[in-house]
Amino acid sequence: MTPRFRLFLPALLVLLLVMGGEALARDMATDPERLLPVELATVGVDAGSGTPIALLRHPTSGEVVPIVIGTDQARAILLAMHDITLSRPQTHDLMIDLLEQMDARLERVIIDGLENGTYLGWLEVRIAGEAEPRLIDTRPSDGLALAVRSGAAIHVAPEILEADVAFDYTPPGEDEVVTALGITVVEARNDLREALQLPDESGVLVSRAAGRAAAAGLTHGALILKVNGRTPTTPMDFLEAISATPEGEPAEIRYWLDGETRSITLPTDVPEIEESDDALTV
Repeated sequence: MTPRFRLFLPALLVLLLVMGGEALARDMATDPERLLPVELATVGVDAGSGTPIALLRHPTSGEVVPIVIGTDQARAILLAMHDITLSRPQTHDLMIDLLEQMDARLERVIIDGLENGTYLGWLEVRIAGEAEPRLIDTRPSDGLALAVRSGAAIHVAPEILEADVAFDYTPPGEDEVVTALGITVVEARNDLREALQLPDESGVLVSRAAGRAAAAGLTHGALILKVNGRTPTTPMDFLEAISATPEGEPAEIRYWLDGETRSITLPTDVPEIEESDDALTV
């Protein structure tokens, strides 16, 4: 047995015991048929409370809703969105490795309820050879940190979108990063503009593109100039412009790449994301 596998074994056994239980710790708080897909857009801080929050984008309404998360989970999500790999595996990296060791994959993260100010969640895990996925009770913040690493879908109960939780989003310092339509963008800082020889135009820098955006030719290093005719100067501007796309219409994106200005149109539904090495570490 290799040292690496010995390190994983205690946690692997715990996970197997938890997943092997015949009864769920609780019942799902909503009808699974009512769950709605959302996209993890970014993390930041609620200025009013100082609490870390994750923002989820609903593709149909364009609404962005907050989910309260822990400080460690916020950091884990930011690291993953920035494609930063630390020298030693962190907790959520370890969990993904454990699933791979079990020949299993995280298919979906579910946020199914909000009780007394606490969000409820599930991990939907598919194990090779089993007909049905298994559900594991989880904190949504941990689920989101796993989803951003694995590309798992995120589904929420309608009540989460309708909760109308007030928040005052503040970006995490200079590390603001936003994902929408499978496009992850960061601020086009002067050092990045110089290194990538970007044009002297306002916009946000693409650090990763996946799904339909990548298939349409968008890639890291592109400078997004317009979204539906609007110039995004910050990552949150980009998210707001995408969210303002009229229901049922595609988003029109104009961008600069390799000395050329190009345009694409993308549907605003949540894209299916596969793991990719196509990323710009900033």
